[in-house]
Amino acid sequence: MAIRSRATVMWHGLVLLMTCLTLAHCSHDIHEKRADTVKDHVEAFYDHLTHDRVAAAVRENEAIEHLSSQLGDIISRRVNRPGTNQVDREWTDLRTANETAAQNWLALGQYLSIKKQYAQSRATYQRVIDTYTGATERTYREQAARAIRDLDILNPPPSSR
Repeated sequence: MAIRSRATVMWHGLVLLMTCLTLAHCSHDIHEKRADTVKDHVEAFYDHLTHDRVAAAVRENEAIEHLSSQLGDIISRRVNRPGTNQVDREWTDLRTANETAAQNWLALGQYLSIKKQYAQSRATYQRVIDTYTGATERTYREQAARAIRDLDILNPPPSSR
């Protein structure tokens, strides 16, 4: 009887260990899948720009922003559970998606400027300034503001001509 119960305890322990490892692996897979999703959208974004499909590139970047928004919702629901590693991983995923989308908008602004589509370029940079208002996104706002000033040199706005 003692041998049987010891074997049962060992079996339950092994099952518990395997379950924990599986759950930890699933959690890792979620973050890896998100990173792959962002990477796929970035590749598609630049492919669309390479082939002059600006509207399609915009949709790819909006998909990254949508992922970021979903992550923000997930994090806000978990705020009542501070100190969990899961929340830290969610924040990292959120920050990555936000930064990637902001960088893509800046790249789109450059692309439009090169194509001499100054009004669209200016609007794209303004979108960065208006959308990315967080303290950690200040760099992107500053880059966009500088780019608008540079556009004003290349093509002054209609009111100052």
